[in-house]
Amino acid sequence: MVKQTLNIGLIGHKFMGKAHSNALKNLNMFFEPGAMVNMKTICGVEDDIAEAAARYGWKSYETDWHKVVEDPEIDIIDICTPGLSHCEIALAAAKAGKHIICEKPLSMTAAEAGSMYASAVEQGIRHMVNFCYRRVPAVALAKEIISSSRLGEIYHFHAIYQQDWVDESTPYVWRFDKKIAGAGAISDKGSHVIDLARYLVGELKEVVGMTDIFLAEHQDPVSGDMKPVTTDDAAMFLARFENGATGNFETSRISTGYKNALRFAVTGSKGSLRFNLERLNELEVYFADEDKTTQGFRTVLVTDAQHPYVNHWWPQGHIIGWEHLFVHQYYEFVRAIVENKAVQPDFYDGLINMQIIEAIERSARERCWVTL
Repeated sequence: MVKQTLNIGLIGHKFMGKAHSNALKNLNMFFEPGAMVNMKTICGVEDDIAEAAARYGWKSYETDWHKVVEDPEIDIIDICTPGLSHCEIALAAAKAGKHIICEKPLSMTAAEAGSMYASAVEQGIRHMVNFCYRRVPAVALAKEIISSSRLGEIYHFHAIYQQDWVDESTPYVWRFDKKIAGAGAISDKGSHVIDLARYLVGELKEVVGMTDIFLAEHQDPVSGDMKPVTTDDAAMFLARFENGATGNFETSRISTGYKNALRFAVTGSKGSLRFNLERLNELEVYFADEDKTTQGFRTVLVTDAQHPYVNHWWPQGHIIGWEHLFVHQYYEFVRAIVENKAVQPDFYDGLINMQIIEAIERSARERCWVTL
């Protein structure tokens, strides 16, 4: 049987556009989602869009995203632009009947996210927000362990997402502008750990948080002027889950020495597990019912064929990297389109995520607990 072909239009060609393009080039080489993907059109506004299209492997390029959305041959719209434009593009794509995968955070506000979710449901399209860390094999294994009740009743969830890409010499970029980025570390990094908390433990019930701007201005690389920062450099918050578990979270873009430190720990009545994105092929596990003479945390190398997604790649022991998560994400998305079934994380997950972020920001402003 001849496989179905799905034509893709990608909007935004910089860092995330490159990551998504790489995933699309490798999807059908390693996975069989039920359809061939055709990298039809990439869209960008800079002068280098033609060069990027050629290097990334796209058939054509545009500088106006409306033309990509309106192209009757395109089946999927992939949104990799800054958050300011997510809602407008997604609403237009849904109206045109396109399936949508959108970078995180889903939108600038919970209200925007709500309209995006409602439109996607109304149009009957498949929709996904790119919380790609669900697709780390070790994280997916952690989900299986928790769902099997091997950890027993979950007591605690602890997570950090810390980086050090910002210091006094960092030039001003769009992520420092709340009007374009929405929020800072609590949105850019915090959205990931919030999603993992919901994915692994369950819905959050209430939060209390604090945010800070430590570096108040950065130099504009064009004008040379110092421009004020309006998004947070760091944020912390506590949470209580609906199932009674407690959580504590920390996000930062100014944590010296932390390169891509997304780490979490889940503690239960029968065991615990720990994960570190900087060692993403490993999961640390501890089970209370094991022989106490040799009991302790042990490191599982998550590269065997029985582990999630790994049988599509290399022989056991051959590790994968960050870029592979996007392939896994697209595999699930395309398969959902072909099989006409729901897929997660979807725009509903993006909506709940934005509601939590706004609750944390409100808590920081008002210095109080906020119920979700």
